[in-house]
Amino acid sequence: MTDTFKAPEGWTDLDKRAVDTVRVLAADAVEKVGNGHPGTAISLAPAAYLLYQDVMRHDPTDPDWLGRDRFVLSAGHSSLTQYIQLYLGGFGLELEDIEGLRTWGSKTPGHPENFHTKGVEITTGPLGQGISSAVGMAMAQRRERGLLDPEAAPGTSPFDHFTYVIASDGDLQEGVSSEASSLAGTQKLGNLIVLWDDNEISIEGDTSIAFTEDTTARYEAYGWDVRTVDWTQGGESYLEDVAALKAEILEAQKVTDKPTFIRLRTVIGWPIPELAGSHSVHGAKLGSDAVAGLKEAIGFDPEKSFQVDEDVLARTRSLAERAATAKSEWDEGYQAWRSANPERATLLDRLVARELPEGFAEAFPAFEADEKGIATRAASGKILAELAPVMPELWGGSADLAGSNNTTMKGEPSFLPEEYSSEQFAGDEYGRTLHFGIREHGMGAILSGISLHGLTRPYGGTFFQFADYMRGAVRLASLMKVPATYVWTHDSIGLGEDGPTHQPVEHLAAYRAIPNLSIVRPADANETAQAWKALLERDSGPVGLILSRQAMPTFDRSEYAGADGLAKGAYVMKEASSGTPQVILIGTGSEVQYAAEAQKQLEAEGIATRLVSMPSVEWFDEQDEEYKESVLPSAVTARVSVEAGIAMPWYRFLGAHGRAVSLEHYGASADAKTLFREYGFTPEAVIAAAKESLAAAGA
Repeated sequence: MTDTFKAPEGWTDLDKRAVDTVRVLAADAVEKVGNGHPGTAISLAPAAYLLYQDVMRHDPTDPDWLGRDRFVLSAGHSSLTQYIQLYLGGFGLELEDIEGLRTWGSKTPGHPENFHTKGVEITTGPLGQGISSAVGMAMAQRRERGLLDPEAAPGTSPFDHFTYVIASDGDLQEGVSSEASSLAGTQKLGNLIVLWDDNEISIEGDTSIAFTEDTTARYEAYGWDVRTVDWTQGGESYLEDVAALKAEILEAQKVTDKPTFIRLRTVIGWPIPELAGSHSVHGAKLGSDAVAGLKEAIGFDPEKSFQVDEDVLARTRSLAERAATAKSEWDEGYQAWRSANPERATLLDRLVARELPEGFAEAFPAFEADEKGIATRAASGKILAELAPVMPELWGGSADLAGSNNTTMKGEPSFLPEEYSSEQFAGDEYGRTLHFGIREHGMGAILSGISLHGLTRPYGGTFFQFADYMRGAVRLASLMKVPATYVWTHDSIGLGEDGPTHQPVEHLAAYRAIPNLSIVRPADANETAQAWKALLERDSGPVGLILSRQAMPTFDRSEYAGADGLAKGAYVMKEASSGTPQVILIGTGSEVQYAAEAQKQLEAEGIATRLVSMPSVEWFDEQDEEYKESVLPSAVTARVSVEAGIAMPWYRFLGAHGRAVSLEHYGASADAKTLFREYGFTPEAVIAAAKESLAAAGA
């Protein structure tokens, strides 16, 4: 087409003009707002246009189409790379949205947000998260195919599609991408295709100062299909060989037993005169002279801003017509599948609607009162075993701690290539039990990708202490309100002999501080059952299920209120004998037992005491004022919180007169019974705190 641009077969001069339109829109948008990331959007314009207009199967009139390919812009800082394609393709953005980049109320925020902009599959921004979650999307697609159409030959099922990723140098430097990419190789995810924009530039300049390994060799070692397209011609010249890139993508689509990693050598900001290849174009506006120079270089009027020719827009918006043809072909196969598989079609309809199955409520076991009791992690394992045959969409596993987290559904095969089955875990490509390896951060991002894919409900487990290794993914899931479940066990000093390196102290407070994340810490086995039931019914936002290592008493629910009160976050577990309490004891998790015993002794002394279980502060906060007042009446200011962690979250419930039985320091290595006694988690300590609070309240 030109000496510096080689188009795929079927492209016209209008396609080349559209690619150049992308470049000027990116430059103008950043120039107008005064900040942003123009360089990558300009140099990657041909690759993004190729994906959106020529490669991916999607429909701008139906961005949620079941048969669509998925696209993940892991290099989220280059949001214009995606926004301009959504505009040109007719997904719902218009030119004024591009002009409104990074401004209040616009549909084009600084980084793509799936809950904000139609056509965006996932919120990216923190580098490494996008590519890692894309691994989850690819895993989800395979699991869904296994539920719905496992017998179909590769590439023939309506549930076959690809997940495409554009990743940057920064994505591949973040450790989370290494975790997820390694697992993707083990899983042989042939439905995942990653384009690495290898431009050797980051904010601090040339990546040689910190990023020098042979990245393609690394991905080959992970077990990926690795390809290279070099637009720099070995540094000798520059040819945007889009035809070669398309050819490699089409070949990658044929590789069914490996994910594909395409190294695309580019020059950032090309073809901006004098600035192309400079880190100055990465994260700042170009300046009027450079913008004018770019426009002149590619045949645009430097006096015009946001120039989009009518014939260019007509060409790109014709994507809808081409998509309709592809969708019609897909629908023919889909309808044939529905006719041949009525039971599976019924399952699909339920999964799409996010409806719970028949028998859901009856699947949860009821645990008999038992003074010795059971660890809530063990109770959770029993609950999952009962849910397994009822909810095929529920699946998950652990970051190498399945035996401790109790996350393996009994009798369910593992999700992994059959040849990687072990003596302990046998499975196949459509299995159910996930093995993340010792990769907590990767696990968190993968869970988000699985959930965002749409049909299944994932969970993943590790020790609560190690939640810090996945915090970045958890925060992003919370921002997106992704309904993923984190089974965080070994929740306190009750972990015991492993000592303070493994005992979470500040974690309950730290994770309660994340907006949209629900922390649920059940007091016994029946609360654990109700926690699973409630989080599955809610199906909104991530949930950290905080479970114990040690056994805890299973409360006699003929003496105490039913555990179904957990769904409201807090409930009156046992009322004061007088009906009007003088003091309220608020407990969570394993410490409720101490509050319960303290209540009995305080009542024996004639002190009217209410026992409240508050497994989820967040769910309690959602309740109306009438309910909250019924549980924690404002007139009762003598209050005690009991939790084996720092007391920071409890002061707003305790007020001026309340007292906290808490742990404000690290733990030690000893058995759980000794640690709870030595650190003051006893009925006696709760009673003393209650009397102090009563005195402070003048009661």
